[in-house]
Amino acid sequence: MTRERKAKLATVAILACALGLVMARRGGWQAGAAPLANWITATRPNIASPSDTIYRMMDAARDGDVSSYLACYTGSMERMLRQLVTEKGEASMADYIRRFNASVKGVAVQEPQPIGEQEARVRVEFVYSDRNEAQLYYFQKAGGGWKIARQEDSQGVKAILPYGAPVE
Repeated sequence: MTRERKAKLATVAILACALGLVMARRGGWQAGAAPLANWITATRPNIASPSDTIYRMMDAARDGDVSSYLACYTGSMERMLRQLVTEKGEASMADYIRRFNASVKGVAVQEPQPIGEQEARVRVEFVYSDRNEAQLYYFQKAGGGWKIARQEDSQGVKAILPYGAPVE
């Protein structure tokens, strides 16, 4: 048997075992499931990174999901956004965040910089068809994860090539 054939068989066997475990677990099987779950929980970080919050916020904006969008914020930012929803209505807010997200062609999220144990800062650059804008987002640990506590005003960033420009 060739080395390639052995690798394929090993991959199929591993996938079959994983599928079997998932099916057994869904069927109510409990034997040995607790130690496995404990091991998975212990090896996986409990709290998503601030970068994950940025992507969740962008996904919620794309979908017009106001409640998920608001869940990415905390403190005065959250209160201000909730007040805006109360004043303008959820449909208006959903339309606004959808339009904001539709104009974004790309996003570059830098590595989070810790400010303390409970705080971090992330620079996010939004790419639009005619310009780039960078914003600093400040995060706090809240509710079992990182949430946006505040953000600085955006700054224009000189793009080497405009979005969609042909490269020669």
